[in-house]
Amino acid sequence: MTTSTSTSTSTSTRTVVVPARAAWSAVIREGETLTLTDLHGNQAVDFLVYDAQDTAVRYSAPDTVHAQGNIFLTTGSVLLSNEHTPLMTVTADEVGRHDTVGGACSKESNTLRYGHHTWSQHACVDNFLAEGARHGLGKRDLVSNINWYMNVPVEKDGTLGIVDGLSAPGRKLTLRAERDVLVLVSNCPQINNPCNGFDPTAVETTITGAAG
Repeated sequence: MTTSTSTSTSTSTRTVVVPARAAWSAVIREGETLTLTDLHGNQAVDFLVYDAQDTAVRYSAPDTVHAQGNIFLTTGSVLLSNEHTPLMTVTADEVGRHDTVGGACSKESNTLRYGHHTWSQHACVDNFLAEGARHGLGKRDLVSNINWYMNVPVEKDGTLGIVDGLSAPGRKLTLRAERDVLVLVSNCPQINNPCNGFDPTAVETTITGAAG
């Protein structure tokens, strides 16, 4: 990973380029923002968020979807915890729609969907487990995740699919931390469906300090 830091009189920024298929994590302090940049376009970014002080409090897809009355996330969406409290808010979005229902790819789901020959392929669950272990998290701490930039349309009969993304090179989204949070990212390694254009690429994360 490539990391750079810059500091001004009011804010500081920390930027990391997360390689294709890799994991990343960070604690984002209350009031700081996290910007995710799809550097090359059509790259899904799997995402989990926890209260940094108590990781038993973590992102809840049911609470988030119910509160906003929409399964897709965009500017203004509030990521709620399993205690129905805000963790992060989407403050800017250049894509317009992000997935909450597609889940994270795993060896098991790859085998079921694409055949046993995919068993050895690296998957988002592997990334989450490895990165989460650095913070004392295990398999029981994995919950339904967000897929930034991933396009999962849902038909009237409930059928969903994974299709070509809506993003493009350089498009960004920004989230503000509503408390100190721990963020886990899996830069999705999937090569069997169009979520990454069948060619996973790098993304960029930028943490910007709260102005003060």
